[in-house]
Amino acid sequence: MKARIMKAFLEEIHETSMKFTMDDLAKRLGISKRTLYEHFSSKTEILDAIIDSTLQEFDDKTALIIQDPDLPLIDKIKKVIMVVPNYNDFYNWQILDQMQKTHPAQWERVHVALNEWDDLRGLIEQGIREGLIADQNVSLLMKLIIDATNSTLDRKFFYDNSITVTEAMDSIVEILLFGFIKKDSN
Repeated sequence: MKARIMKAFLEEIHETSMKFTMDDLAKRLGISKRTLYEHFSSKTEILDAIIDSTLQEFDDKTALIIQDPDLPLIDKIKKVIMVVPNYNDFYNWQILDQMQKTHPAQWERVHVALNEWDDLRGLIEQGIREGLIADQNVSLLMKLIIDATNSTLDRKFFYDNSITVTEAMDSIVEILLFGFIKKDSN
């Protein structure tokens, strides 16, 4: 039931912004407010559950990639950059802007998570040590990667250009790791 509530919460955000009430959410779900409150005491608690779920899923998927002994380091880097949680439609600029205004503590958690990527930093540093990645300023590399991947939060751009988030992430990774000049060009 909690997953169903979180999904309906996201639907409400997309349709009516963060201004909906628990009553609106109960109606969408076709349940009583009492039933809704048996699972979550407030919109903030639901929002926290969605954030917890997506961040935990992101960490779990990342850990599986890093711990895979059969994956070469460059593939680990590519796959870690491409990790997208199930509720990825929650992470877009419009929702984050609303969240910053209405739920600043939750926004801060998401903001920090979107701008720190310690596991990826570790992989890049390992790649530099092993000579697989050019010796560059790691902080600058991280900023470029984070800013590029966070560009997928502009869902309108991708929708207007018929690009899925997965396609965008794949292209971003290819460009960041291998450039955009054809290999046979000089």
